[in-house]
Amino acid sequence: MRTFYYSFTDYNGFSLHPKFIGLTNYKTVFMDKSILTGLGFTILFAVCTTFFITIFAILLAVELNKKFWGCNFARSMFFFFSVPSMALLGLVWRYIFSPLDTGVVNTVIRWFGGESVPWLSNSHLARFCVIFIAIWAQIGWHATLYIAYLQAIPSDLYEQAEVDGASSRQQFIHITLPQLMPGIVVSTFLLMNGGLKIYDLPFAMLNGGPGFATNTVTQSIIIQGISQGRYGIGSALSVLFTIAVAVVVFVQMGVSTFIEKRFE
Repeated sequence: MRTFYYSFTDYNGFSLHPKFIGLTNYKTVFMDKSILTGLGFTILFAVCTTFFITIFAILLAVELNKKFWGCNFARSMFFFFSVPSMALLGLVWRYIFSPLDTGVVNTVIRWFGGESVPWLSNSHLARFCVIFIAIWAQIGWHATLYIAYLQAIPSDLYEQAEVDGASSRQQFIHITLPQLMPGIVVSTFLLMNGGLKIYDLPFAMLNGGPGFATNTVTQSIIIQGISQGRYGIGSALSVLFTIAVAVVVFVQMGVSTFIEKRFE
């Protein structure tokens, strides 16, 4: 409640009697280019990571669920990518995707006679790199989640489908996907909420740059409210962000419930 109150004041973190200024802070939020850019990238990040991780994790889980030599080792290797923190991965990948000639990726490109690519100094490429790393790092964890659901599917369903002459594709569409719906609901819920609150990866890699290209809503709240001492604006942004996340959660829960009922 205090955050909500401060969003209507000029509170700077020190004043004992902040002045009531109405909706001024909210107007500032919608007129600040860095905040709007951060909002756009946050939405882009959340949607892209949720969509691509869901697709690739399901396909990877289906393959890793098969019995083959070293399957447990393969599962462990893919799961290991999600163990390090996003901040640590950001620091490592900042060197790998360095736009300088000494960057790992650019060094490989130059070996084959190509020219260095401005991976982290170009706005579009920087966004691509951040989203790519997030997808790469989280696929293994969500694939492990799907494997648990795959192993709970009765084998009788597949045996009966084979007797009826169903192809592998038909079995995947009519058996595997419907049985995975509870797992998809959980996975997409975690991904969407985590994506909307992303902060550590783009901050560690680029500090929100180049410019404001990889700035996020969470970073804007910290910069406005703490670094710049504009607690009123930071509070207003926090209130708006909380409302937005709540709306997304309720919509996602409604859609998930509808989909689950369709596949019952």
